[in-house]
Amino acid sequence: MADFNHVPIMLEECMTALDVRPGKKVFLDMTAGGGGHSARIAHLMDGDARLICLDRDDDAIAACTERLSKITDRFTVVKSNFANVADVLDDLGIDMVDGVLFDLGVSSHQLDCPERGFSYMADAPLDMRMDASQSLTAYDVVNGYDEDRLAQILRDYGEERYSKQIARQIAKRRAERPIETTLELVEVIREAIPPKAQRAEAQHPAKRSFQAIRIEVNDEILAIAPAIEDVVERLRTNGRIAIITFHSGEDRVVKNTFRRLENPCTCPPDFPVCVCNKKPKIRTFKDITPTPDEIAGNPRARSARLRSAEKL
Repeated sequence: MADFNHVPIMLEECMTALDVRPGKKVFLDMTAGGGGHSARIAHLMDGDARLICLDRDDDAIAACTERLSKITDRFTVVKSNFANVADVLDDLGIDMVDGVLFDLGVSSHQLDCPERGFSYMADAPLDMRMDASQSLTAYDVVNGYDEDRLAQILRDYGEERYSKQIARQIAKRRAERPIETTLELVEVIREAIPPKAQRAEAQHPAKRSFQAIRIEVNDEILAIAPAIEDVVERLRTNGRIAIITFHSGEDRVVKNTFRRLENPCTCPPDFPVCVCNKKPKIRTFKDITPTPDEIAGNPRARSARLRSAEKL
């Protein structure tokens, strides 16, 4: 395993949002990564509190386990997609939790390991799997999805304005031979985007497409809302949930899910009183973004946003 380097974003802001303090007994890190946020939770929680960490990535699991073992023995690391959190808690015999953290998106470690295929800056097989045991890879998406579906993924998950042109160029190239590596895909994307548009962009022309394909491979968007709803059900009164997003699609799902849980009433607006009897489950706090100093020290924090809420 390569060294797992991942700088935790808005570390102290997350601890404040989670209200980590003595008296709270169970914390849940839904996307443990290298254990940066988890380690800080472990330092702040009671000696008899418990920390549960989930991740799909074997490297992350190993790194998180090693890091936490130097701090406490009151932790459990589970290889699991956060979509399965209810089953994980049931298997561990945990009914309720006090704090839940999500740090969505790809980790620095995954981007910095060229062989994982996440990066458009180095040549590697088209992979992009967070869980190496799953079958679907970026190769399958790029070479197996039809042109219309590819265009939709690039548009919806990458907000790529040239989604149709890129999908068309992919279909044209793979008809000759499969697209097998990251740099082959970058070449195809460059061919599809007008040179003038590439020169006008501050970011790499393949960034949006790689993001979209990664999200599709790992089913990163569709699992968010159900997972939030599952953990809110398991939060104790006054328990906290904090979620870091890096992508507008992720953030939109989190924002809308929080809004639905905070204001679940389905009565028509002109009803004088609520008759649906659906009560708010949470109250939300103002979302925050990294400070300029944090962004200067860690440019990957630039697009991050932290949303949090408290169980009623």
